[in-house]
Amino acid sequence: MAQAYPQPPAPAIRRPWLRIFSGGLALWLATVVVTFLTGNPNLVPTLVLLGSFLVPVTFVAWAFQRRETGELAPGLILNTFLAGGVLGVLAASLLESYLLRPSWWLFFGVGLIEEAVKLAVLAFLTRHLHVKAPRDGIVLGASVGFGFAALETAGYAFTALFTVHGLSVTQVVETELLRGVIAPFGHGLWTAILGGVLFSSSTREHFTISGRLILAYLGVSLLHALWDGMRVIALLLTLLLTGGTTTPQGWVARPTAGQAALFAVLELAGLALVALVGVGWLWTLARLAHRAPQAPPPAYGWRVPIRPPGT
Repeated sequence: MAQAYPQPPAPAIRRPWLRIFSGGLALWLATVVVTFLTGNPNLVPTLVLLGSFLVPVTFVAWAFQRRETGELAPGLILNTFLAGGVLGVLAASLLESYLLRPSWWLFFGVGLIEEAVKLAVLAFLTRHLHVKAPRDGIVLGASVGFGFAALETAGYAFTALFTVHGLSVTQVVETELLRGVIAPFGHGLWTAILGGVLFSSSTREHFTISGRLILAYLGVSLLHALWDGMRVIALLLTLLLTGGTTTPQGWVARPTAGQAALFAVLELAGLALVALVGVGWLWTLARLAHRAPQAPPPAYGWRVPIRPPGT
């Protein structure tokens, strides 16, 4: 009788996020080429959606591989990405329309509103989780943030399509390239930080609004405000260092080559500094979450409480 040997396990897919990115990038490039060759406006929605969702979906897939518990099923990630993104964009749009007016603190107000909305959506969509591991909070926060970023990029790309000279596919492509490069250092990063702090300061039964969470919310909102307002900050620093006046539209009047170069350097350096602070903060949270001991689940399970006799 022939001896039966166990079959080797099927090889796991290595780096699925890389396959998602490479395949999506190839499809986006093909769409760009065909759109320019044919001038077919029916391809514009495909171009906008592919370019807006490619980088956010890739980073969510990358973060999903670094989850801590088995409660993070693909369905939950998809729910936080899509539903969280839509609810966040809608709520932020409503609040900003009614609460914000042009002022010196406009960027900070945007940061406070959008980060509060994303945090509230994250807590609402994950309220039923029985194990609130900090690294899972980072992954779920990134999912909500990248969903928000993808929809926001789609809006910017769609708006860039319309110019005074007609439809401009070139501006759509430029907008998506720029937003794709900076996407990892924006909404996904900030909400990942909030998610890690939210989950690390909460109990198994409910979320807790702690002083640490409030400080993290204010800090993330400040990073958000600095990121959005870096162009204005760079402009003010350029005027302060070189002198000059501004136009009614807020630009430097008749800028010299030196002023233009200084402005570009200051803006890029400022964005890089904000991104570095955010990445360092998130890396520290992830390291602390990795070192923190995990409490074992009770013997009777998570979902069925046991009451003593007579109660």
